[in-house]
Amino acid sequence: MSEGSSADHRSTERDSPGPPRVIPFPSSDTPQVAFQRDELRILFNLYGRRVAEGEWRDYALDFRRDKAVFSIYRRTSEMPLYRIEKDPRLARRQGAYAVIAASGLVMKRGHDLARVLTVLEGPLRAV
Repeated sequence: MSEGSSADHRSTERDSPGPPRVIPFPSSDTPQVAFQRDELRILFNLYGRRVAEGEWRDYALDFRRDKAVFSIYRRTSEMPLYRIEKDPRLARRQGAYAVIAASGLVMKRGHDLARVLTVLEGPLRAV
């Protein structure tokens, strides 16, 4: 086929009877799930302590329509060590917050973010 024949084919689709087909943009009726300011403060406090200890080096925030995810990396080129997810659909059942390991194992789930993150806290040690 030559370029002219494919261009003719496209023009016949455009000239088809009826109104042009409009592709809808995703509506704002369903907002994205995001972490609130106090939740981010709790997350970054833990993250900052672990970076200071040299265990974690990078993070990523992902806001989707169904959940918000805070991923923690040891190195940027790896899979995340842990994912902290906020899923409002589970708020009345198991709790909106979950800590998930790299293997997919749910380490802890609950209604209070600070309590859920205790699974990532290292044991206290004498200084």
